Formats: sequence, C-alpha cells, structure tokens
Amino acid sequence: MNQEAKIYSYNSLDKVTRRIRDDLNSQDLVLLFAYNGTGKTSLSMTFKDQGKKKVDRDTLYFNAFTEDLFYWDNDLESDTDRGLHFNQNSVFFDGFERLELETRVFSFLERYADFNFKINYKNYKITFYKGEEENIKISRGEENIFIWSVFLSICELVIEGNDSYSWVKYIYIDDPISSLDDNNAIAVACDLAGLIKEGLENSEPLKIIISSHHSLFFNILYNEFKNNKKVKKSVYFYHRATKSEIYTLRSTDESPFFNHIALLSQLKEAVEKRELYTYHFNILRSILEKTATFFGYKDFSQCIHNLDDETLYARALNLMSHGKHSIYEPREMVEDTKELFIRIFEGFRKHYDFKLPELTKKAEVND
Repeated sequence: MNQEAKIYSYNSLDKVTRRIRDDLNSQDLVLLFAYNGTGKTSLSMTFKDQGKKKVDRDTLYFNAFTEDLFYWDNDLESDTDRGLHFNQNSVFFDGFERLELETRVFSFLERYADFNFKINYKNYKITFYKGEEENIKISRGEENIFIWSVFLSICELVIEGNDSYSWVKYIYIDDPISSLDDNNAIAVACDLAGLIKEGLENSEPLKIIISSHHSLFFNILYNEFKNNKKVKKSVYFYHRATKSEIYTLRSTDESPFFNHIALLSQLKEAVEKRELYTYHFNILRSILEKTATFFGYKDFSQCIHNLDDETLYARALNLMSHGKHSIYEPREMVEDTKELFIRIFEGFRKHYDFKLPELTKKAEVND
C-alpha cells in the first residue's frame, strides 16, 4: 500500500457519494474496500438516491436490499410447494418475462450450482429442482448465488443496450458474495471482471462501483484491472471509525492492497484508545493465520511471540476467537481481557515489524 496516499475525510455519506460521482466523471471504475459495519450498504443507497434527485433513476444496484426483493413461501401447511417469490413492482424486473431471462440466468447459475429453476409469471414465483426432485428448498448460499445470477443477466441486458434498462448509467455492486466459499468467490470475481470489461467497451461505457469487505474477492478484481491501461479507475480503502460520523477514503491505487495491513492498523488504533471489543479477537486470529500461511507455519500459534508462556496465550486466543462476536452488536472487553489481547497484539507487532499506515488519522474534512 502506498504509505503516503492522502486521506480524504467527509462528515456525511452525501459528501462521500458526491466524491465518487465526481470521480466517475473522468473514471470508469471505483473499487472500495471496507469492513462490515462501516456503512457500505448505506453508501450504495445514498448513491442511488442522489441519482433520483436529478432524474427518475440512474443506478442499478446489488446489495442487501436486492435480496429483499425475493422472499420464501415455505408452504408450511403441506411442506410440498416451496418457492421463492419476487417483487413484480420493482424496476429490477423490468421486462423480466418479455425478455425470457431464464436462459441467461441459467447460463450463469450453472457455473456455480447444480440445481435448476422454473419461473411462474402469473404468481411471480420461482421453484427449484434438482434431478427428479422438485420444489426443493435451496440453501441460503444457493439462494444468494441464484439472485446474483439474475443480477448478472440484467447487467448483460444493460450492456447490450436493451430498452428496458436504458435508464441505467451506473452499476453499483456491494458485497455480492456473502455465504459463498472461496472457490465460488473466485469464480464470481472473475465472471464479474469479464462482464465489466465488456461493459466498458461500449461506445457509451457504463460507470461501475464495487464495494466489498472480502479481501480475496477484492484483490482478484484489483489484479484484473491494475495493469489495464484502458480502464480508468479509483481504488479506495473506505472507513468509518466506531461511534464516529467521519467517513474517510484512502487512495490505494498506486500499489497492491494488503488487507492484513489495514486490519493491523485498525487494531493498533483500538489498542491505543483501549476501545476493544470481543470481535477484535476474531480479527487478530485472522491476521495470525494469514501470517502463519505466508511463512509456511502449520498453526497460527507459531506467530505468538515475546510472551512468557506462548502456548497458554495461543490457547486463550483460540478460545476467545471461537465465539460469534458480532460487529453490529459489539460487546466491550472487560479490563483483564483487554490486557490479554494487548499482550498478544504487542508481542506480534514487536516480532513482525510491519510499517502501518495511519488509515484513520485526523484529516481536513472535505466539503
């Protein structure tokens, strides 16, 4: 990461959005890396809403709200006629039946999954089947990849200039890979990169914004475009500190993005302020696991150093990082646990002398 890159600070999502829209006046693509809980989804909705102020709409988006356009009928009475309904009133489905989208959807879906589907346009219901087994209930991950396949099919129509989607000037994608394993994350990122390249070759190229907390997904997209001179892009680390209303964008487009460095910087700030929450153990363990993999160690415990009983601390970290600690409902550590965390963190920092950027340092707030 470019250690001297400037940090731009904003006191509202509206101002962050205006900055991104300004970038897209001269750029084709904006990539944002951001942790969960920093307002990524809210940023995508603010971007969409700003477009409505000038015209009826200008942004086709994929985020958590897109998934809400679909809802399950589990047929609780007979448990036989299960299906996924979709909201026919949404512009997301403009021309859905007329354009015979099923074939397009399946061309994407078959890359990721082994089930098929049927669409009943009279009651706006999708049923799924696998082999001879019909009306099956697919998993949450399979549902996500189906909805993603629908979205990619619509993007294809946008790229082809279909009249039903002529209103689309921007495509905003926020974290399309929740509940997917790494193999599917790689496949999704590669397919998305290919589609973006196709869209940017149009005589009136689309403008694309992608935000993600998933480092593997993000880095694949970054690497797909970093040496592509035809694609003008901005790449940012987007951040909002806990309990803060200041949003920051740090440019990272002059060098590869090292997610673990950003995570270490976040932990360093939390340690200095002693604002430590239980989910920070999960972050620290993730960093140690990535470091262990880099050095060829068999276990993350081999990256615990400069402590009297390293085995004991490794067991403690293993125990504390196994809980489901939510960043949306954070629980602050008690003082003894904070001391335990700080000892492990400082021991790691002393042994592995990473130069950490001040990702969230105070900077002039931009208008």
